[in-house]
Amino acid sequence: MNTKKIIGYFNELGPSAFRWKNLSFILKKYKNEWDIDESFASKEFVSFLINNKIIKEHEFNFPYRKEIIYSIGNLSLYDLIMNLKKNSYFSHYTAMYINNLTEQIPKTIYLNYEQTPKPQFDDLTQEKLDWAFKRKPRTTNNIAKYGDYRIAIINGKHTGKLGVIEVDAPQVGKVFTTNIERTLIDITVRPVYAGSIYEVLRAYTFAKDRVSINKLVSILKKLNYVYPYHQAIGFYLEKSGVYEKSQINLLKDFNMKFDFYLSNGIENAEYSNNWRLFYPKGF
Repeated sequence: MNTKKIIGYFNELGPSAFRWKNLSFILKKYKNEWDIDESFASKEFVSFLINNKIIKEHEFNFPYRKEIIYSIGNLSLYDLIMNLKKNSYFSHYTAMYINNLTEQIPKTIYLNYEQTPKPQFDDLTQEKLDWAFKRKPRTTNNIAKYGDYRIAIINGKHTGKLGVIEVDAPQVGKVFTTNIERTLIDITVRPVYAGSIYEVLRAYTFAKDRVSINKLVSILKKLNYVYPYHQAIGFYLEKSGVYEKSQINLLKDFNMKFDFYLSNGIENAEYSNNWRLFYPKGF
């Protein structure tokens, strides 16, 4: 086995992440060139790379299966996590952090892996809406602990990665995340993945000089939610106190046929006539 050639190959790659199948493919492709015996299996090859400190192994123990990522070079945790699911991207609190919409450094990292398209039935009634939002919100239990962090994989709504961009951010690396407009929509829909409704409100305030409300409205229309999240978005825009009336009024162009809720499970509520919206007392 030509160890020098193997080390040289991986050094030339620079910082990289691999799955098991990637390393198996590399072994198969270069086995002859590296003078590796034909009987040398992928398992032995990976062990050789780890034992010789050519690669590092990272385990993520999710409830349903263990995921392993291998790396070389100085990769951020976010770089590693991006490799857990193909075509995934960061969203919610993590997207807030990447887009500088929070002063916090969240200890839960949210990776969004979109579901396959599903039929959507627009048969909403006030009774159904009330029933849905009086319950606690559904949250993912597909979570793995990694050092001081929790990695949460969200099976998000199928959007075709609408509003997803590639960024190269300090402490994060080159990753895919939702843009500011899509992030504000997502955290309105799932404030439980954003710290709290107070963190959501702060995000709207931080976004003031960088968000396009026209673009946000365009993305919201394409997402085509059954629930009237535009009422919650309009409420946040107004409540933040930093947006122009003309921007806020773009959300009033939507229909407001139902009473809606800022979040699930509100026990002591106040009501906004302006947005037909229930919100926690004192918010």
